[in-house]
Amino acid sequence: MRIHITGASGSGATTLGHALSRTLSSRHLDSDHYYWLPTQPPYRQKRLPFERLNLLKADIQAQENVVVSGSLVGWGEEIENAFDLIVFLYLPASIRLARLSQREISLYGAVDPAFLTWASQYDEGTAEGRSLARHNAWLAQRLCPVLRLEKDLSVAERIANVIGAISHITKQKTAIDGSFI
Repeated sequence: MRIHITGASGSGATTLGHALSRTLSSRHLDSDHYYWLPTQPPYRQKRLPFERLNLLKADIQAQENVVVSGSLVGWGEEIENAFDLIVFLYLPASIRLARLSQREISLYGAVDPAFLTWASQYDEGTAEGRSLARHNAWLAQRLCPVLRLEKDLSVAERIANVIGAISHITKQKTAIDGSFI
């Protein structure tokens, strides 16, 4: 099973990706590790699009079961349609920005005001990059089922929702394959 978890920064995609991969005994991949070159401080230099695509594609193809967190909008249909399930997480900006501030302080000792300004525009879509409108348009074009989790659930509740969706997909595939009794 190949699962992609996406949403705005601070919505919990990486946290859910880590937890879900442990639950499913799957490998977890985060799109940021492919999008950005390793730098100190991090997230300063982007990888070339063909490089990040080839690296992520190779890692996905090497796994039967994988959970990919982060945004893949604009990476190309080959990778964007490589999943059995997409999980879209949405939270109000106040919750996301509080989480991002806590994370930035925990990881880097300070909050980058430019990053928070960028993240705060997600619902309005006024800055370059991720936005709710772009995500919704992208999700409408995907070939696999999309599970939308649009409230502040615990990680355990989110995992339970994903497991339920996986069970439903598995039953559908079994019925289509003709081996469903």
